Amino acid sequence: QVQLVESGGGLVQPGGSLRLSCAASGSTLTYGTIGWFRQAPGKEREGVSYISPSDGVTAYADSAKGRFIISRDNAKNMVYLQMYSLKPEDTAVYYCAAALLRSLNVGDFVSWGQGTQVTVSS
Repeated sequence: QVQLVESGGGLVQPGGSLRLSCAASGSTLTYGTIGWFRQAPGKEREGVSYISPSDGVTAYADSAKGRFIISRDNAKNMVYLQMYSLKPEDTAVYYCAAALLRSLNVGDFVSWGQGTQVTVSS
């Protein structure tokens, strides 16, 4: 299985931006989908966005539409999540994960990173 490592989290003020990175140990093209998820304290893990490395098809949760952009660099085996207009409710641990099919369902993902903390606070 591909190993995934997230980076780029941190503390940002409301309205600010962050770019998260997901580095894969193997080819991202091995998987049909690389997704970003998040989990806030006391809440279930939820899907944020996914991208298909082969053709660039993307999907977003309603909470991410218009504010987040997912992208990939297959040559570097990297997937990114650019986040704009961050809100306190975006505070969570963000995970990237790999799946064989296009999905934002947690159960469909087979490889997970360790997560990176994003805190939106003034």
